[in-house]
Amino acid sequence: MQEMPNSIIPLLEVMKTLDASDLHMKTGITPTYRIGGHLRKTDMPVIAPDSRLIEELMSEIIPENRKHIYEERGSLDFAHMLPDGDRFRVNILRAGGHMHAAIRRVKAIIPNFEELHLPPIYRKLAEETNEGLILCCGVTGCGKSTTMAAMVDYINETKHVHIISIEDPVEYSFKPKQSIISQREIGLDLETFADGLRAAVREDPDVIFVGELRDKETVLAALQAAETGHVVFGTLHTADTMQSLTRMLEFFPREQHDFIRSALANGIKAVTAQRLLPAIDPKILRVPATEVLLAEMVVKEKIREGEENDLPAIISGSKHAGMHNFTVSLAELVEKDLVYLDTAMQFAPNREQLMGHVRGIKATAQTLVHRVKRTDGG
Repeated sequence: MQEMPNSIIPLLEVMKTLDASDLHMKTGITPTYRIGGHLRKTDMPVIAPDSRLIEELMSEIIPENRKHIYEERGSLDFAHMLPDGDRFRVNILRAGGHMHAAIRRVKAIIPNFEELHLPPIYRKLAEETNEGLILCCGVTGCGKSTTMAAMVDYINETKHVHIISIEDPVEYSFKPKQSIISQREIGLDLETFADGLRAAVREDPDVIFVGELRDKETVLAALQAAETGHVVFGTLHTADTMQSLTRMLEFFPREQHDFIRSALANGIKAVTAQRLLPAIDPKILRVPATEVLLAEMVVKEKIREGEENDLPAIISGSKHAGMHNFTVSLAELVEKDLVYLDTAMQFAPNREQLMGHVRGIKATAQTLVHRVKRTDGG
């Protein structure tokens, strides 16, 4: 059995070796890593329920000027960076009178679209969008922050613009390339997302990246920025594209819904959602199944009229090259041998529809083979 270190740093450093995405520190269990989407316990002693070990280890990296927030509220988010550039998004919380910690490793290098196995529409949105709101949705740990970072960094590489990010905490550290970048952190540079957004529109931005749309003030400020000619990227904790629109409305009293629907219809550019699946290739570990809603005229009209229930059918029946639902994405992942069919079935919103798409892809491939053979005289 390994000895428990007297510093949190060795536990963070080994995450690179293990390619672990998360570290969980809780009383009653041994330190536990998430590797390839699965929790793996370490061969270390269990942290005793009456121990203050976690408090002692975490005190090394908690910012001094923010410790009072944890004492007052019982939770705190912050970032920590190792000398090698690896960054960590840290959440500490009080449970049963003791500190628990969930620590996510954010790799120093921002991956590109190909490395993330994202469909071409993501690059197209980053290339062609000059104004409007682009949302990336998904549950915690689905990689939406990394997807947003890839889109923002692509703009950074290819456009001469001013980018402002407002994050809690800052995860990826953007290095200015073609663009100018200002990264602001909640609790360090400003108090709230809404404050940052309101200030940002007076700072001559072209692109604004909001770490999370978590309250009505932030949603309203993001919509106003999008309507006034800015590109606004943001994330939401929802399972799919339709739920994201519903979630934003839920922040507001019912008497304001018509106004918010109108603002959404005017400002929305695209809503994307994703879920991470275990990949066949152990070098890849996980790949995203995606859903993309593009703000075509019919989509804007449905949002304005409160007919969001029609959106899944519109996505499914769209002829636009980039708009697709999770079922189509899962079928493509199976076709490309990125995930096993039984894995895709576990994540499928509708298993029968997924099987229909998979059979359709195979039938199309067989038809193409026959045509090639006839052309070759086979």
